[in-house]
Parts: sequence; structure tokens; C-alpha cells
Amino acid sequence: MMQGHSRLSTGLPGLDDVFQGLRDGDNLVWQVDAVEQYRPMARAFAAESVRRGRRVVYFRFATHAPLLEEAEGLTIATLQPSLGFEVFVSEIHDVLISGGRETVCVFDCLSELAADWCSDRMLGNFYMLICPYVYDHGGAAYFALLRNRHSFHATDPVRHTTQILVDLYDHDGRLYLHPQKVQYRYTNTMFSLHVSTDDDFVPVTASAEIAAVLADRRWNRLDSESWRQGYWSSLFAHAEDVAAAVKRGEDPGADVDATRRQLCRMLIARSGPMLALAEAHLSLGDLLATRRRMIGTGLVGGKSVGLILAQAVLRKASPDWEAILEPPDSFFIGADVFYTFLVQNGLWWIKQRQKAADNYLDGLPLARHQIRNGQFPGYIMQQFEDLLGHFGQAPVIVRSSSLLEDDFGSSFAGKAESVLCTNRGAPEQRLEEFVAAVRRVYASNMSAASLEYRAARGLLGEDEQMAILVQRVSGTTYGHQHFPHVAGVGLSFNPYVWDKRIDPKAGVLRIVFGLGTRAVNPHPDDYTRIAALNEPDLELCETSDDGLRQTQQYADLLDLDSGHVTSARFTDIVQSKIDLPRPFVATQDRHLQRMARERGQSGICPWVVDFEGLFRKTDFVERMRRLLATLSTAYESPVDIEFAASIKSDGHYRINLLQCRPFLTEGMGRSSVAAETVPLDQCILRSAGPVIGQSRESSIDQVIYVVPKTYGQLPVKDRYTIARLIGTLMKHKRPEGCRTLLLGPGRWGTGSPSLGVPTTFAELCGAAAIGEIASMHEGLTPDLSLGSHFFHELVEMGILYLAIFPGRDGHSMDESFFEKADNRLVDLAPEATQWTSVVKVLEPARCQPPQEWHLLADATQQLALLRRL
Repeated sequence: MMQGHSRLSTGLPGLDDVFQGLRDGDNLVWQVDAVEQYRPMARAFAAESVRRGRRVVYFRFATHAPLLEEAEGLTIATLQPSLGFEVFVSEIHDVLISGGRETVCVFDCLSELAADWCSDRMLGNFYMLICPYVYDHGGAAYFALLRNRHSFHATDPVRHTTQILVDLYDHDGRLYLHPQKVQYRYTNTMFSLHVSTDDDFVPVTASAEIAAVLADRRWNRLDSESWRQGYWSSLFAHAEDVAAAVKRGEDPGADVDATRRQLCRMLIARSGPMLALAEAHLSLGDLLATRRRMIGTGLVGGKSVGLILAQAVLRKASPDWEAILEPPDSFFIGADVFYTFLVQNGLWWIKQRQKAADNYLDGLPLARHQIRNGQFPGYIMQQFEDLLGHFGQAPVIVRSSSLLEDDFGSSFAGKAESVLCTNRGAPEQRLEEFVAAVRRVYASNMSAASLEYRAARGLLGEDEQMAILVQRVSGTTYGHQHFPHVAGVGLSFNPYVWDKRIDPKAGVLRIVFGLGTRAVNPHPDDYTRIAALNEPDLELCETSDDGLRQTQQYADLLDLDSGHVTSARFTDIVQSKIDLPRPFVATQDRHLQRMARERGQSGICPWVVDFEGLFRKTDFVERMRRLLATLSTAYESPVDIEFAASIKSDGHYRINLLQCRPFLTEGMGRSSVAAETVPLDQCILRSAGPVIGQSRESSIDQVIYVVPKTYGQLPVKDRYTIARLIGTLMKHKRPEGCRTLLLGPGRWGTGSPSLGVPTTFAELCGAAAIGEIASMHEGLTPDLSLGSHFFHELVEMGILYLAIFPGRDGHSMDESFFEKADNRLVDLAPEATQWTSVVKVLEPARCQPPQEWHLLADATQQLALLRRL
């Protein structure tokens, strides 16, 4: 075969750039909605080939209008498919032989051939004969197929045989191009969605625009006829027929509501409150749209259900949400695929052994290793390929969506993994990366954290299949970095009322610039913006003594080259001159501007992340308040959401709803005693906020106190030892109903021992309340974990959170009392003798004389105290 790559061109320089040029032997198939989309591509290719001196043959056989007109250098070969397959192929073969080895061909749209021969399979056979001949003889050829007209019997042979396969779309008056296959060529953007601009084709970098173009596009090769095989598929095929009849205004001959409810039980849940929600809010069309985005069979899992429900509720509540919400662009791997994977890889009985309370943690490392090396059936792998073809080279995230996840009784927040895929490289590399991500999520179903969570809630015996939610990573690509302008979490009920002007029922946002990882997993050395939705201008973080506002310093970004989430200083991002909606996410800090002038330092960047432009110049705050209220009303419960948003230069924004689940809190009551009336001499400790959780008055039977001063002097390895000791104390057999208050320096559950006590949540489980003391070292401020997985676990388990700032107004702590009280540490943990100066275990019943301690907390007034009676 000849290798003169420069001797061929599409006739469109921008298109040549996308494909890295046409090569001798290339067969290019255009998948189009109408022949009119194909015609200008064919004409440009033919005209340029003639100009370059190539022999061009136009094979004319279809009933549509001619693609090309008679012209010098062009041969038109008229064929009659009705004469039969063999005659048709032979005539084309003869024309190609007589024209020489470098003949360039343009074919009419192939779709009519399936009708002429009454067979998609024969259309596929035709392509498998002609394409290799063109490839071997150094020519080139253009073909077209009408999208969604053919079964995989036609499309699969075309896809596997051709060198280049491209989708063309028209959307809002613009032409989009989406390469599905380009053989032996690759760039970082080749398989991305491209938009035609003048004479160029430019990669689309905004996820909102990509989702809008591809929202309703069919993505896989399994046609509707193949779905009619088997029980599951036949039921959905029947439902499609019912929906089509209703749309035509005909009598469907079936009970539409009964069909809808049956599909709810097949896709959403078998019983319980989530099924009731689905039956109340999901239409037959919603359920069929979900099925069209599925791989495999079975329930789609809790996380997916929450997303499907939320989108349906909002769009039915008001038509104006269509212009605000990004079109849904998610896929669902059914829960049955997980069980099939376990059975086919010999892992079923390992899963079953995890139901036993005595040994559910046995054999986990081996089980996880086997899952990460398991194999999927061929038909599932084919659908994985199709899914990645839909996304092109846009990054995706593979998220757990187990059956018990995000339910009314359990959130499983942070227990299973979510894996980012950059989706870069050749198709084989992208598929390998995606399959590894799916296996990794499956393996997290057998993690110690997940199993301990289930054990603590008596769920080990429950059916816990792992479905998967696959989403496009929301945001915009800037070079090798990808991130959204806004991301965060929202709660329809604000359990953190740090100011009396805040209405808890208005909701609250924890919002960040960049990936939302900083919102759900707060970084100990940085800040996020927390906005009460009825008073968004109230800032939680106070201005520091040097006049600087405590604002977000770093942003999380997806590095498309390394495949990892990295952090970058916001000032560096601003100064990189990329096209950001800066006035809506940041403002210029006057103190920093003055500092730069006074010091003559032009390098000081005055921009700080505060979202004041977004809050004040747009209706974003009111929109998010309405969103949360609408969902909360539908759920008849407070809700928690994750979201991202993109912002244009004019302030127009689109919200991408990523997750919705019940917010597991009982609300806010009040203690029977007004905490503000308790005399200070009765207070062992007092906090003026933050106080998070349900207001209460309860007795405290035990205080485990980590002494800030001595703990702060320990080396890092000993701080981990203290964390494990806390876990041992919390697991020690105690009287039924014993209420424990944990007090310690800095942040409980931190991953950085320099900033607090690095316990796991499992080690804190069972505490009635935890208190963070801001006195380990100067400048340490306990970070409110609002919206984080850690915070969800606190609220879900009913654990009260309070922060103590010794020396600040409204805060106090009787340190001499803690120093003098009898320490029971060695009684409970004899091996911990060396840590008696660091950890103290105090019990009021052991005091001389015995005492009673009561914890009073008023979340509305942001006041909590431990009272000595």
C-alpha cells in the first residue's frame, strides 16, 4: 500500500487537522441524521481530490438527490442494487480495477441498501468486501449511514472494518463533528466533540454544551430488535410500544400506570420510600429514558435513583428549569452486572461469607485483588466501548451506586469509591482505564469501611448489589486541566446556624471554585465559602488579625496528562490568563491591593474567591434556594445535593445536578433549660458555636479528653497511637446507654496529625458528642465539615458537634477541673500507662463526691455547655 499521506485531503483544512490528515487507503464513514449533512462533506472531498489529480468515481445508486454533479475529472457510475447483492458488488469491483490503484470514491448513502436487500447483515457484508479492497489498493472512499436506522448487524461490521468513523450533528444552527474511530492516529482532542467555526473544527471544552448536543443521542449498538429477546427486554419493548401509542394519541391497549409501576420496581427499588417517590414522580418516559442509558439489567442503585428523581421533579415543577439545568448525560451499569461479574469470576461465595457478623472482614485483601483482575463478558465490553464512544475524549467519573446507598436509612457517604477517568489515549487505552475503574468501584463494595458501616447498622444480611453511575466530569477544559467554575454541596435544612439572622429552613451551600472534591472532603489548610441561603452575605470565616479574609486559597483540578486530581493556587490560575468568569467567582481584596501598593510588589494578586459576583449579580442564590425547597417538598424530608455550575462571561449559568439524597437529620429542637441562663460556675465547658446537630439536653456519663498541650508536643507517630487508643476506648464494653463526650485539640478525623487527632469515623462511632478545641497551636481553627462525608456521618448517627475557642467571648473551659479529676484510662486500657498525661477518661460517677454532668445544646442560639449539677 502507498503511504503518501499528504496526497489526500478532505478538502476542509480544519477537518484534516482533526484527523491528522487523510491517508491512502482510508475509508471514511459519516453517520448522519439526513443526507443533506453528508453532501457538503462529499463535495469538498471530491473537488479537492480532482484538484490534486486523483481519479474520482461517484457511485450513484440511491433515490436521494445526487451528491455530486457532472464535472471534469469526475466519473459517475450508476448502479442498480435491485439486481442483487452479487451483481452490485461485482460492478463496483470492476470499476475500481479499471480505474487504477489510487481511485478515490464517493458513495451514495448506504442506508437504502438495507431496504433493497431486506437485510442489515447484507449491508454489513457489502462494506466488509469493499472497504478492505480500497484500503489495500491505496485509494480512499467516503460513505454515509443514516443514524439509528440500522441494527448492529450493519453497524458493527462497518465500525470494525472502516478506518475512520464520524458522527455529524446539527444543533442550534451549528454543525458538530464527533469522531468515533480514527485508525493509527491520535491526539489529545481527536475523539472530542468538535464544532464548526468558519473553516475550522474546534474541540468543545464546556461540559454543558457537550451535554446539550449529545443529550438525546442513541449511544449503543444494541438495537431495539435485540432488546426483544428475554423477559427483561420484552417488558421494556412492550413499554416502548405503549409509550409510542400514547404519544400518537392512540389507545395503547394496556394499563399505562401499571406498566410504569412495574418498570419502577425493575429499575428503581423493590419496596420502601424510594419506590414510593419514584411511583409518585417518574413518568413512563423518564423510566424508558433511563433504560436507554443502561448497560446490563437490574436496579440502578441509590445514587442513580436520587439523580433521576431530582431531575424529573425539577423539570416537572417548572419549565424554566430546562434553561438552567444541564441536560442529563449519565449512564447506568445495572446491579445485575455486578452479580454476573462475581459469579463468572468465582467470587460469589466470598461475597456471601461477608454476611456473617463474626467474620465479615476475613479474606478482604484477596477478594479485592480478585475483583480488580476479573473479566467482563464480551457483550458488556462492547457496550463499554460504545459508552466511551459517546463521551469521546471528555473525562468521566465512575461512581458507586449500591442498592442501599443514599436511602432514607443510610447514606453510605464516602464508603465506596468514585474513580475519575481522563479518557485520553487510543481507544484501547481508554477502554482499559474505564474497565479498571469499574473493577475498582466493585472492589470498594468489599472494603473494610463499607462492611463496618453495614455492620454498625445491621445491614450485613441485606441485598447489597453494586450498580454504577457514569457521568461526564462537569466543567471546562483549559489546556491539560479540567474543572468547573463552581461546585459544591447544598442542604435544604441548615443545621449550622452561626448567626441569629439565619433561617435554617432556607438551606445552606458549601461552595468552592474548581472540582467539588474540596467541598465534600474539606482540606485542613484551606477554607470554603459557606452561604446561608437567606443571608448569603454572612461569612462564617472571620477576618484574621492582619486584615486578610479567610477565603479559598487552592482549587482542585483534574490534570488530564497525569490522570490525577491536583491542587493549584487560585492566584496562579487567575494570573495564567485563561478565560475565566472572574467577576462572578472572585473580587479584588482592598487590603491586598493596599498591601501591594505600600510594598511596591506588583506580583501580589488581589483576587480572592468569594462568589460575591455570583451571589449579587445573578439569581443563583434564589435559584438554589428554590431548587432545594422543591426537592425537599417532593422528598417530604430535608435533602442534600452535590452540584457544579458553569458561568459565561455575561453571568449566564447552567447548573449540573450531580447527586441528591435524603439528609438524615431529625431536625432542631430545644433543650428544656435555656442554656444562656446557666451560671458560669456550673459550666465545665461552654461553646458559643459552631454547634451542629439537634438541640438536646442529656446526661453525660463519660468524657474522653485529649489534652491539647501535651498532645501538641508528641511526634507524628505517637499521634497515630493516640488515635488508635481512642478507638480502643470507644470499643470498650460500657453500660448500655452510656453517653460519651469526646474532647480534643484541632480536628477529629483529620488526615493530618499536625492539625488534630487522626481517628477514623469508625473509632468515633458511639459518641454522643464531639468537641474540637482550638488550642493545639496558635492559628489553628477547627474547620466546619459541613457537607463533607465526615459531617454526614456525624448527623446521620446523631452525634452533636461543637467547637471551643478558649479565650474568645462566649467560650470557656475549666482546665483545672480536667487536670484534677480522677483519670480512669489505665482501668480501661492497662497498656496505656505512658499516655495518662495525654488522654484522660473522666466519669462523673467516680468523682468525689459523685456528680451529674448534663450536656445542653441549643443549635438555634449556637450555644452548648457541659453543666455540673
